Formats: sequence, structure tokens, C-alpha cells
Amino acid sequence: SPLSVRLIRLLLAHGDYVAAGLPPTELADPARSAAFRALINECKSPRRATHGWAHRIRGIRCDGRLVSSAQAALAEAVETFGRVDILLCNSSEAVVGSVEELGASDATRDLCRRQFETVYFAHVNFVKAALPMMRAKRNGHVLVLTGVGGHIATPGMALHSAAQWALEGFCDSVAYEVAPFNVKVTIVQPNMEVGVLSNKVVFAPQLPQYDSGQNPAPGPRDILCNVVGYHPEEELDESGERKEEGIVSRFPELSTESADRLVLETVHALTAIGGHENPPARHIVGNEGVQNVKDKLKTVSEELEDFIEASLSADGAYAPTGASMGESVEKAL
Repeated sequence: SPLSVRLIRLLLAHGDYVAAGLPPTELADPARSAAFRALINECKSPRRATHGWAHRIRGIRCDGRLVSSAQAALAEAVETFGRVDILLCNSSEAVVGSVEELGASDATRDLCRRQFETVYFAHVNFVKAALPMMRAKRNGHVLVLTGVGGHIATPGMALHSAAQWALEGFCDSVAYEVAPFNVKVTIVQPNMEVGVLSNKVVFAPQLPQYDSGQNPAPGPRDILCNVVGYHPEEELDESGERKEEGIVSRFPELSTESADRLVLETVHALTAIGGHENPPARHIVGNEGVQNVKDKLKTVSEELEDFIEASLSADGAYAPTGASMGESVEKAL
């Protein structure tokens, strides 16, 4: 991805060693893999060779959605460089479509599985593969790139939001489990567009009821359609009827300058946090993301206070008179 290529270049310039996971589907796409191939050629150039770039990078073909592939990739990284100090999980894919649109056919229902395989299970597989070696040497840092979508759900991207929330819940639990072994876990949350616009976007066929001209609910479909150069009319056949599948998958078309502006803030955040002696459990990248999360937390706090009496009244409704909550639970058991 644009973020990965820029991060690798910065790490190599810093003198670090990098094992980069390469999804086969992205390697097979000439446009998608062009930047990485250019980076590899740069590493082999005389100017970079004197600094050992070519010897400090290893590209590993792997598909994180497969447990065996994730395990093999980690094993190859250890065999090549001796150990893995920092694991970064940043693969992503954004499925765009309302809940109704995603349940309209077998093909769209399959997108639910695909979204969780890419955003959730691929990361889980890598984390599970890395933990035994990090625990054994009692040192390691797991960085998981999600987005502010882990705090704020996005209309029209329910599956993407759900997968991110699931991943963050997983990371929160793992962080407690591995803390005694001096293994750290950090969730990094850039703005939504960083993850979405630097990876594949998948559009489910649009139902007429959710067209922006008829439905006032905000959604990202129109904006993302413009970015990837796709129009919903492409889902129609020559007779004007909607095609049976109608699912469109595309990578956003970004200029080098646009990609730089999109990801460099996140790249620098990752290099600053990765390997930190006392890293945060969560790090929000950028002022806009910080403000959005603050607004969400404020709303949650206000709603809690609005209904605090109803929440507390439940204790009195079910506890025996004069008994504490602990006593009530003990008697029930």
C-alpha cells in the first residue's frame, strides 16, 4: 500500500530491518505493486547499496487470511533476521454498502465474510503467530492500524466499522494477556480516509432507496465513487437493468503527491510509537481524528448522565432489600 512503501523507505533510511508481507493478489496487480517494485529497484541501486538497503529488506509472499501463511511468513522473517521486535498489521479493504444492500444476494452476503477475513482474521492470524516468539524473549511490540472507525461508526460502511471494532476488542484483551511478558500492544487510529483510500474499495450494488437523491442519510459512496473513478451506472447492462452481481472492486487512483499528504502523518506516528518503551494502548493520528473522538466520547458521556437514574435503578430492582450486590450474587450462586 502507499503507506507501507513510505514506511519501509523511512525505516530503511533509519537503519532498521524490514520483513514485508506481500499479498499475492496485490503483487499480481501491476499498478498496485508498481511502487513496491520501484522501491526494491531503489534498494539495489549503488546509492542505496552502500547503506545496505538491499540486505535489510525481505519481501515475503503471504496471505494473512490463511493461518498457515501467516505462520510461515513470521518463521521466514525470524530465519532471515533472527527475531521480530515489532509486528505491524495494516492490511485493509473497505466494503461500501448499506446493511440491506449487503444482504441482497449471495454475492453481496459473501462480502461480509470477505470483509472480516481481511480486516479482522488476517490481523488476528499474524498476532497469534507472533506472540509465542515475543513471549519467549519477553519483549515485543504489536502495532495494529485501524482507524477512528474503531470509535465512530460510518453509515454505508457497517461491515467495515464492525470488523474494526472486533479487531480493537481483540487487541484490548490480548494487551492484558501479554503484559506480564513485556509484550506491548498499540492500536493506531488515523482518519478513516487513510485506511480506505490507500487500499481496495469494494462497492455492493446500490438499492434505489439508498440513492443519495432519495435518502438524506450521510454516506461515503458518492465521495468514494469519485475517487476511484466509478459510477453506479456501470452496474447496469445495455437494457438498463441492473447486472446480476454488480460488485465493483477498485483501488483509489492517487497521485504521488496526494498519497504523500494522505499517509505521511500516519507513517511518522508509527515510527515514533513503534518500539517505544511505554507506548500508548491507543494513538489517534491528527487533529481532526482527535476532535471527532472527543465529540463521540462527549456524546456517550452525556447520554450516560441523561439515563443514569434508569441505569442505577436496576440495582435496586433486583437486589434483596438490605443486601449488598456482592451478597446477592453469592446467594444466587
